[in-house]
Amino acid sequence: MGRTTIGYAAMLEQFHPTDILRYSELAEQNGFSGVMAADHFQPWVPQQGEAAFVWNVLSALGERTTGDLGPGVTCPSFRFHPAIVAQASATLEAMYPGRHWLGLGSGEALNEHVVGQYWPEAPERIAMMFEAIEVIQKLFTGKDVKHSGRYFKLETTRLWTMPEAPPPIYVATAGPITAKKTGALCDGIITVGATVEKIASVFAKFDEGARSVGKDPDTMPKIMQLHMSWAETDEQALLNAVTEWPNGGMKFPKQDIKSPFDFEQMAKLVRPEDFKGRMLISADPDEHRREIQKFIDLGIDRLYLHNVGHNQEEWIKVFGSSVLPQLVS
Repeated sequence: MGRTTIGYAAMLEQFHPTDILRYSELAEQNGFSGVMAADHFQPWVPQQGEAAFVWNVLSALGERTTGDLGPGVTCPSFRFHPAIVAQASATLEAMYPGRHWLGLGSGEALNEHVVGQYWPEAPERIAMMFEAIEVIQKLFTGKDVKHSGRYFKLETTRLWTMPEAPPPIYVATAGPITAKKTGALCDGIITVGATVEKIASVFAKFDEGARSVGKDPDTMPKIMQLHMSWAETDEQALLNAVTEWPNGGMKFPKQDIKSPFDFEQMAKLVRPEDFKGRMLISADPDEHRREIQKFIDLGIDRLYLHNVGHNQEEWIKVFGSSVLPQLVS
């Protein structure tokens, strides 16, 4: 698609929303291109301590920054009916034309179970997500539409506030089957940091799905959120990872765990070696630059970086001056 852009991953489960606004502004001033903001009802672990409403924060970010804006990601199937997600997204794009993208996922019990519904297994959650996407795409036409499906119903209605063009829909997945379906039905794909080989295989399935319906996958965004831990010393970077982002060292699926306090107990089992191959922990900006460059070389169109420590200002300034300018895309 062109030159890779590097954005800021704003973790609403870690920072107060007013701090997120300040960090996002600083990131833009230091060369970051846009913001992916987390949609969480609860933090992963109590230590993180926050969980602001993502749509409020994105609206405020639209006034305070000039780059792209995306919830990374939101689930349209449990806490929200897809019609509400469609309305929120269309309104944001109407307010900030050409800047908003809609990132969707099949959900995690940590956030979605709070409304007291039955929590289905992964295949059913994925089916619900794709039906929700169908509802959203209908509403994004701006016409009167209705829907009666297995999981959702929509009486005849329309979105009354519409942007000139609807925002693109990107799906977050690390699975080959969902990636292929995403390529066929949506506008782009989001994944998280993993081995280059795994990400390449997911993207290959996405490309296959796109081509199956006559779309050119080279024109469709491939997006990644990359977690890292940088601090002034290796010891502090490791401490930040273990205390602030232990979920990054948990080598098991997390979608079915319901409580931050359960995660807290599991975090006690996380050891420094558990982060190896999952998240780079280093005080050396060049080492981080090489890690980021690997994914740029893989063909990522947009990378959103998350430093797991509370040293956000220092990290933004160091990476803005010493890392971003040296990346080659």
